[in-house]
Amino acid sequence: MYSVWAPKAKNVDVVVDGTSHPMTAGDDAWFTCDIPATDGTRYGFSVDGGPVVPDPRSRRQPDGIHGLSQVWHGSADLAPLGRDLQGEVLYEMHVGTFTPDGTLDSAIEKLDYLADLGVTAVELMPLQPCGGTRNWGYDGVCWHAVAENYGGPDALERFVAAAHDRGLAVVLDVVFNHFGPDGNYTGMFGPYTAGGSTGWGEVVN
Repeated sequence: MYSVWAPKAKNVDVVVDGTSHPMTAGDDAWFTCDIPATDGTRYGFSVDGGPVVPDPRSRRQPDGIHGLSQVWHGSADLAPLGRDLQGEVLYEMHVGTFTPDGTLDSAIEKLDYLADLGVTAVELMPLQPCGGTRNWGYDGVCWHAVAENYGGPDALERFVAAAHDRGLAVVLDVVFNHFGPDGNYTGMFGPYTAGGSTGWGEVVN
């Protein structure tokens, strides 16, 4: 099933593999369409006959922030280590500059090095997709996705599993006070933003 919260919309269609399907409006502003959301399927939403745009809750953006979303269910059975971070030795990692390849998979190869240094937790700087391929990460717009140039969500699963195998906790640096200036389509769906700007992007409502 596909669903999206769109209180601003009168009509929403979900476009799945190039075919448009009308969605049913609920009393709570959720629009739904009861067709299978099969892993790997490309899709987007059209609000009131407008252009097809990504899902505000997209888990994967294989073609970047302006492309279609992709259904991603994940495969790893990962659980938090449940450690108190007080007293931990954190290493703050920018995945794009940590290795020459700039990917999560290549970063796995250096986890033993970090563990040998005495690091006990790795803090990943923001991983969300944003405009371009090289960025500090603070311009993200798809909060539930992982940038494809870092390897996407599958690579993050592999990284977390590899870190846990070495006793390393993983902490995510996230930015929830604003959206980046490029690729933010949430305003088409609902009042996600408060009408102001941080200087880096729109303030979240």
